[in-house]
Amino acid sequence: MRTSFYKYLSAVVLFSLPFQGSAQLNKSLSQQMAATVIGVWNDSLSTTTSGFRPTKWSYDLGVVYEGFEGIWKRTGDATYFKAMQKNMDSYLDKDGTINKYKQTDYNIDNVKNGRTLLLLYKVTGQQKYFKAATVLWDQLQQQPRTKEGGFWHKKIYPNQMWLDGLYMGEPFYAEYAALIKNDRAFDDIANQFIWMEKNARDTKTGLMYHGWDESKAEQWANKTTGRSPHFWARAMGWYGMALVDVLDNFPVNHPKRKELLAILARYAVAIQKVQDVKSGLWYDILDKPHGKGNYHEASASSMFVYTYAKAVRNGYLPKTYFALADKGYKGIKTSFIERVDADKINLKGTVSVSGLGGKPYRDGSYAYYLSEKVVVNDPKGVGAFLLASNEMELAALPKPGVGKTVLLDSYFNNESRIDQSGNALSWHYKWDEQANGGFSFFGGVFNRAGFKTKTLYHTPTAANLSGSSIYIIVDPDNEKENPKPNFVSQSDIKAITTWVNSGGVLVLMANDAPNAELKHFNELAAKFGVFFNGDSKGTVPVAKNFETAKVEVPAGNEIFKNPITLFIKEYSSLKLSGNAKSLLKDKDGDHVMSVTKLGKGTVFVIGDPWVYNEYVDGRKIPANYENFKAMVDLVSWLSKQLK
Repeated sequence: MRTSFYKYLSAVVLFSLPFQGSAQLNKSLSQQMAATVIGVWNDSLSTTTSGFRPTKWSYDLGVVYEGFEGIWKRTGDATYFKAMQKNMDSYLDKDGTINKYKQTDYNIDNVKNGRTLLLLYKVTGQQKYFKAATVLWDQLQQQPRTKEGGFWHKKIYPNQMWLDGLYMGEPFYAEYAALIKNDRAFDDIANQFIWMEKNARDTKTGLMYHGWDESKAEQWANKTTGRSPHFWARAMGWYGMALVDVLDNFPVNHPKRKELLAILARYAVAIQKVQDVKSGLWYDILDKPHGKGNYHEASASSMFVYTYAKAVRNGYLPKTYFALADKGYKGIKTSFIERVDADKINLKGTVSVSGLGGKPYRDGSYAYYLSEKVVVNDPKGVGAFLLASNEMELAALPKPGVGKTVLLDSYFNNESRIDQSGNALSWHYKWDEQANGGFSFFGGVFNRAGFKTKTLYHTPTAANLSGSSIYIIVDPDNEKENPKPNFVSQSDIKAITTWVNSGGVLVLMANDAPNAELKHFNELAAKFGVFFNGDSKGTVPVAKNFETAKVEVPAGNEIFKNPITLFIKEYSSLKLSGNAKSLLKDKDGDHVMSVTKLGKGTVFVIGDPWVYNEYVDGRKIPANYENFKAMVDLVSWLSKQLK
C-alpha cells in the first residue's frame, strides 16, 4: 500500500492547492480523503494473468480499511465497503488462506487486518473471512512472549514489546474473543496494556517510550530499564487508539476494565501536556518541542484526535477532553490538508516509518527519528486521518437524543440460532447484528443522534419501560420462527399503552402475514387505531426487479424532508381508524405508515421492518432508493415527538 501512495505522490502533489475549507462541498473531509485513496486503489494491487494479487499483506491497509468502515456506516454509501471487500478478497483463497502472509514470522503487525476480516464475516457470513481471521487468532495463541506474558513484537525482535504492537494485536484479539465468547482471553488482553505501561511509562512525564527490551541486550535499550531512548509520537498514538478500540469489545463487568480506563486517563493527561498550545498539534518526538529539526507530525496528531474524540463519545473520558481533539483537528486541517481538486485532498506531514533495531540498525536516537522521510499520503497517516475526521464529523451531528434511551424488543421477537462457534445467538433485527437482517445501521443512526440503545429481553412492564423514551417492537414471532413464541398479552398492552400515554414514543414494525404473528400484534395496534391487513405488498417475484417494491414519497411529507424513493418489500398495508393518521400511501392508495397521538405520547406504525441492514447499507439495492436517508429522517422525526 505504501508503494502505491508514493507512486501517486509524484502525480498528485504537483497539482495540489492549499486547503481552503470544505463548507461549500457536498462531501465531508473524510470522504474527500477516501476519494483520494479510491482514486489510486487499483495501484495497490498488481495485475497478473490470474487476476488481482496483493503486493503485500500489510497492517497499514487495515488502518485505511477501518477509516472506510466508519464512513460507510455513517453514510450508507457501499462504495467504501465494496472497496474493502474487493481488496481483501485479493489476498484470500476460497479456503481462507492468506496470500503474502507467513504465520511463523510471528509478526504482530500482521494481525492488524484481522478486524477487517471480522467485519466482512459479520456482514456477509462468508466462512472464508472467519477462517482467515482464525489463522490470525491462532498466531496470537502461539506468539512468543516475555517472561511475564507480553507479546513479542516480532520473532526477529526477541524479548521486545513495542507500543505499536498493542494496536496491531489487541483490538482484533478482543473482537475475536467477543465473537466466539472466549471470556478468558480478556485477562490476557488487559494484561498486555498493564505490562506495557508498567515497563515503558516514564513516571515524571507520564509518556511511554517507544519500545522495551526485557533482556536489555539491544543497543537501543537502557541497560537498567530496557527502555528505548525517546517518546515517539506515533507509537503513543498507536497505543491510545488501541485502548479506545479494545474497550468497544471489552466486557463491561470485567474486573480489569477499570484498570484499562485508569491507564487511558493517565495517558490522556500525559498527551495533553505535550500538545502544542499554539497549533494544537503534536511533535514527532513528543517532549522536545524545541529540539533541532523536530516537527509537527500528521499521523500522530490524527491518532490523538481520534483517541480523545472517541473516548469522549463513548464516555471513557470526561467531555472536557473534546476541546483538545477539536483544537488538534483544526491544526491538522490548517497544517496538513491540501486540496487536489473539488473532490480530493492530500495529507502532508507523515513520517514514513520509525522503528528500532533491524538492518540497517535503528538505534532509537533523536537523530535517527529525525532522519526518516516525511511524506504525503502515507497510508498510516491517511488511515489515522480517516478515523479522526470521521469521529469529528460524528461529533458535529445534532444530538437530540442525549440523555435518552431507545429500547428494542427482544421478547416478542426472540429468534435464536447457533453461531460459528456453537454458541446460541439471539438474532434477527438486533442492534449489534451486522448481517442483512440486523439493525446495526438503525442503531448507529440513533447513537449518532445521542441516544443510548438497549434491548428488552422480558415482557414489558411499567418498571422496565420507565427509563426509555422510544420503544421499538418489530416482527413478533410466529411458531414457524420460534417454537415457543411470546405473544402480546393484555397485560403487555396495558403496560405499553400506559407508557405511551405518559409520553413514550412507540414504534411498531410488522411484516407480511407469513413472516409475523399478527393476531395478537393487532390487538396492541388496535389501541392506536391501526390494523395490519396481513397482505404482502411490494413482492419482488423476479430477482433484482426492484421496481415492484418501490414506494414514492411526495413533497410535503411529515417525516421525510424531501421527496424520495423508498424500497419496501413484502409489507402489510394498514387499515386506520379513530385518530390514526396516514403518513404515507403506496401507488394503490393503501396506507404504508401511520402516526397516532395518545395522551402525551406518539405511535409510529409500518407493516415491515424496512430499515434493516439489507435495505439501508447500500450493498444490495440501487442508489436511487434512499432508505438510508429516510431512516435518518425517521430518527430525527421520532426525536421531535419526545416531550
